[in-house]
Amino acid sequence: MTKAFVIDVALCSGCYSCQIACKDEHCGNDWRPYSAPQPDTGQFWIKVNEKPCGTIPKVRVVYTPVLCNHCASPACIAACKNGAIFKRDDGLVLIDPGKCKGCADCAKACPYGAIYENEALGIAQKCSGCAHLLDNGYAEPRCVEACPTGALAFGEEDGLAGDIKGAAVLKPETGSYPKVYYRNVPGQFIAGTAYDPELKEVIEHAEVVAVTGGKILRTWTDDFGDFWLNDLAVGSYDVTIAAAGYEPKNFSGLRTDECVNLGDIPLAPKVG
Repeated sequence: MTKAFVIDVALCSGCYSCQIACKDEHCGNDWRPYSAPQPDTGQFWIKVNEKPCGTIPKVRVVYTPVLCNHCASPACIAACKNGAIFKRDDGLVLIDPGKCKGCADCAKACPYGAIYENEALGIAQKCSGCAHLLDNGYAEPRCVEACPTGALAFGEEDGLAGDIKGAAVLKPETGSYPKVYYRNVPGQFIAGTAYDPELKEVIEHAEVVAVTGGKILRTWTDDFGDFWLNDLAVGSYDVTIAAAGYEPKNFSGLRTDECVNLGDIPLAPKVG
């Protein structure tokens, strides 16, 4: 049976408990033949990436834990000339510290940047899925065990099928078939605040319409005049903001390569 990780990005609060637990388990601890000690600095076998999106005050921060993807078709195994990297029957991909010669070909081949060079030991290292624990009665790796929000799950791929359905993987174009699945990965957003420049008041319940490729998206400003068009794909959007008694405001060709904060948007009152 193949093991898999499922990471729910919406539940990750950026507490770094997984990252700290991994360090606690592997720094200074020699778990050979599974893994040699992880250095105190320079390596993160699981790392929480922090990505701010937007500009003040329309800002969101997305936290994404990343680790070895324990791929079904690992590029690292193909790149290793010494037979040091192997896939277990449960699907976990390990680097044998006794066979590794430190050539770093595997690190160069990994499309996820998940393999590190330990110059002091002369070997390559990465997440082992805490295989030393799993083989001794533990149900989960330390990172999963330590997560206080339930953002990380681990188990048999078949048993996680419900969570995996609709989930995404990183860099699917590589053909490596990762076994780390991500749920609720947020898209981009377009946000702003509509207000009346004469009354110097926000405009509530203004309709915001975005059009892209024939698709129409709608939302409305809230009690603070704010609006958010969430989970947008990267592309070009034409946005119109309209409210009763005001001239509509149009924005053409807004690109969502990055999140867009339109800032404070004055709507001119209709004349007559």
